[in-house]
Amino acid sequence: MKTIIIYVTKYGSAGEVAQKIAGKINGALVHDLKQGDVPSLADYDCIIFGCSVYASNIRKEAKAFIFKNENILKEKKLGIFLLGLDKKGKKKYLEANFPQVLLQTAKATGFFGGVFDPKKAGVMVRLLMRIITKTPNYISTIDNDKIDKFIEAIK
Repeated sequence: MKTIIIYVTKYGSAGEVAQKIAGKINGALVHDLKQGDVPSLADYDCIIFGCSVYASNIRKEAKAFIFKNENILKEKKLGIFLLGLDKKGKKKYLEANFPQVLLQTAKATGFFGGVFDPKKAGVMVRLLMRIITKTPNYISTIDNDKIDKFIEAIK
């Protein structure tokens, strides 16, 4: 099965998770949407798409990709993963950001937790996160067991 993992990230955590998934799927290609043109999706049997959620929304590049490619994505073996610090957000964020037809046809969906690295964030984001999380420190809630279950479901 020929697999491509497409992601978009602001601070790097979606890319790290995409690489982790690729390491467990033989021959998977990883592509950052910020790198430019996506290889032809018609060439792949399985497409995995991932991004982070900020203020309940996925990045604009992610939305543009999803809606531009909705017809081909619904015909493929599809996996969708999201990252974010809100532990209760999976269903809410998926439904708010993805067409229902893709959610119904996806073989796997996942919400794997998130990362906040104050060294990568600007002053305003650090201040906001300090207010929200009550800590100025690095936070990682990435759940490797959820990633492994997602990979098993997509295989």
